[in-house]
Amino acid sequence: MKNALIALAMLAAPGVATAQTEQCSVPATLPRPHPDLPSANQPQRILPIGGYTLALTWAPEYCHTNARDPQARFQCRSGNTFGFTLHGLWPDGVGKEWPQYCAATPLLPATLIRRTVCATPSPQLIQHEWAKHGTCMGITPDAYFARSTGLYGRLRFPDLRTMSRGLLNAGQIAAAMARANPGLPAQAVRVTVNKRGWLDELWLCLDKRFAYEPCHANSGGVSPATAVKVWRGKA
Repeated sequence: MKNALIALAMLAAPGVATAQTEQCSVPATLPRPHPDLPSANQPQRILPIGGYTLALTWAPEYCHTNARDPQARFQCRSGNTFGFTLHGLWPDGVGKEWPQYCAATPLLPATLIRRTVCATPSPQLIQHEWAKHGTCMGITPDAYFARSTGLYGRLRFPDLRTMSRGLLNAGQIAAAMARANPGLPAQAVRVTVNKRGWLDELWLCLDKRFAYEPCHANSGGVSPATAVKVWRGKA
């Protein structure tokens, strides 16, 4: 038996969507994640928090390049469709490094994963985000995902599928996000692309009180003038 959730609504302003989960049907059972632990390449770092990044993945491009990955089945091969999904909420450091894997953690409860999977459509990614990032925030898993999904759920998104039918650059995407979200300055939006120049993610910069703020220099993303291609999927 499936627990269906369909979250597709429109604001009065044309071309702005209230949510990016276009169709998400959660099956009776989901894959259980495996533990996510620090490693030599991803060591534990317990550092002060200087702010946060809310990372959003453009799902059509993700599925275009990762559809055969077993971890992508729920997102890309189960009849579900997404626009921007919630990658995660990341504590940033004060300097060049950031805190990560701050405490050992057991597997997350299946009920929490079910509540979160239509925002972050991968049980393993949900486990990873808590292990790597959430454990550094001094809060419970429930509070961490309530914070990240709450921020995500309040966002409004421009119609990138339509915008991308003409020439498009990173600055235009950031400006469109700002127009759709009063209180989110364009300077708080970083746009990332993959090696082939296709839109990968948006990284939104927040201060320690979770208010949007202009991103610090050299904090990632491409320059505003960089041309960006947007994979539209079936649209």
